[in-house]
Amino acid sequence: MSSGWESALPRRALADGRLMDLHPLSELPHPVVAKAVESFGADSADDNFVGPIASATRLRLLEIKQSQWRAGVWQDPDSGVCWLVVAGLAKGGHEDRDDVYKRVERENDAGDPRLWLPTEQDIRLLKQETGARLRTEWELEVQRAVLAALSAIHAGGHQRIDLDHPVPGQGSFARVDLTVTAVREDGYEADEVVVDINPESRYAGSDLLWQLTIRVLISIEPPEQRWDRFGDSYSNIGEPGAWTRRIEDLYALVQRGELAVSEPGTTCHYTHREHLAGKTINGEAVRALCGVYFVPSQDHQSMPRCPVCEERIAELPQ
Repeated sequence: MSSGWESALPRRALADGRLMDLHPLSELPHPVVAKAVESFGADSADDNFVGPIASATRLRLLEIKQSQWRAGVWQDPDSGVCWLVVAGLAKGGHEDRDDVYKRVERENDAGDPRLWLPTEQDIRLLKQETGARLRTEWELEVQRAVLAALSAIHAGGHQRIDLDHPVPGQGSFARVDLTVTAVREDGYEADEVVVDINPESRYAGSDLLWQLTIRVLISIEPPEQRWDRFGDSYSNIGEPGAWTRRIEDLYALVQRGELAVSEPGTTCHYTHREHLAGKTINGEAVRALCGVYFVPSQDHQSMPRCPVCEERIAELPQ
């Protein structure tokens, strides 16, 4: 489909043959894709489509309509998965050769419509996208839980969040404790927040645990390098009312169904050279000399150096 895109990015990716840049396919910004996602859900009893396409006698295709767009969806009888396999424009009376109905008719009568069916690569990609979708939905749920907890204690208090594994049926994943302390002393006023993350033992040290940690922290305060870490405990200091103000931004994200975006650091740090290569490739955090944990992903040459790291490296024996 060369037209109808709500963004120029997928159109350019298609033109350049960069098909992997299009994933996840179910989230492509095209009206007929959005209509297909809306029309077919987890419960087939709630599916909403026009009916079978009459000319598709060799391969049963279910028709969906969105403005001028038409599409045929094939439902795998074994798995129940619905695949959007053909789409295009309806061009007035089905007389235009490029009309989607004419295309289906030609393939049905003189071609092999089974060539539209998903390949083994398509099925592998579906599994990957399903995993990515489960993780995204889980992170959105984590963000909602943080919003609820922060709303209750933004001026001071403690809240506990119990989180299940993103894969249904896997049970409990971790417990997150949030504590906000409003400090009002002579010469020092701040709202301090402490986040304690206690995973189930079988998930300790997993990549998913680190993903949870990052999601919780940036839901509260996006800049990565403002958090101090001691074991599985993370702390941050904000001006009075900082976490109250954060609730407004977080609420807007939750309402839109969007995830908070992490803000990378503004200074470069010193860390052990042996830690960098693998951590950079895997997107994992390393500990700097100053104690900050960060994911090495930026070009450090153009960034100012962390003054605390500079002091500590100067203290090391030459």
